[in-house]
Amino acid sequence: MLKLLPLLLFLSSCTLGPGIFESRYSGDLERRSIRRIAVLPPEAKPVAERAPSPYVSPPAAPLKEEAAASVLSDHIYSTMASFAQWQIVSEREVREAVSMIPKGSEAARAKNLGELVHADAVVSSKVLRYRERVGEEWGAKSPASVSFVMELWDVKRGEVVWSGRFDETQRALSENIFALFEFTQRGVRWLKAEELALEGVKKAVADLHQALYRGIT
Repeated sequence: MLKLLPLLLFLSSCTLGPGIFESRYSGDLERRSIRRIAVLPPEAKPVAERAPSPYVSPPAAPLKEEAAASVLSDHIYSTMASFAQWQIVSEREVREAVSMIPKGSEAARAKNLGELVHADAVVSSKVLRYRERVGEEWGAKSPASVSFVMELWDVKRGEVVWSGRFDETQRALSENIFALFEFTQRGVRWLKAEELALEGVKKAVADLHQALYRGIT
């Protein structure tokens, strides 16, 4: 069972601009010695467990669960590896360690992985929704739609010390005035689901980095 943080949690959210993103983190996060981080391959949430989303309508074709999870995992690893303050455990080392971890809860898997690769923390994630764009980038019949959750586990304490959720279905400029900001950033085109996922991962990783190093110069 998920171990709740005994510390004050801070909540931040962003609803303007591309995507809806919100996160929460432990009040002492920046004081924890977290440098070496492993990325646990994400598990796609079974379709039967998915809650209906008000942001998307059914017609968009879903990508296979495994492919969506792989896309998310690749984006998380490459984005986190670009930050000099972190030492990200190699994908090869993670694969070898994961093959030795017994099935169990996400908390148990994260802790086991962290201990096997001597990581300070483990990032886990879940794909909640991943629907590909139907149509072309200049005229989509149905937009891409992506939602996922990322969590940072403190290996030593077995706690989730940061979590973030990204959710976006790309909107037409005529549907919402805030879409003007999106199109200004992206250009007047419809993104693929992989591109939407990458934007979400960049936002999540930047938020995690800021939470870990706030107040540190």
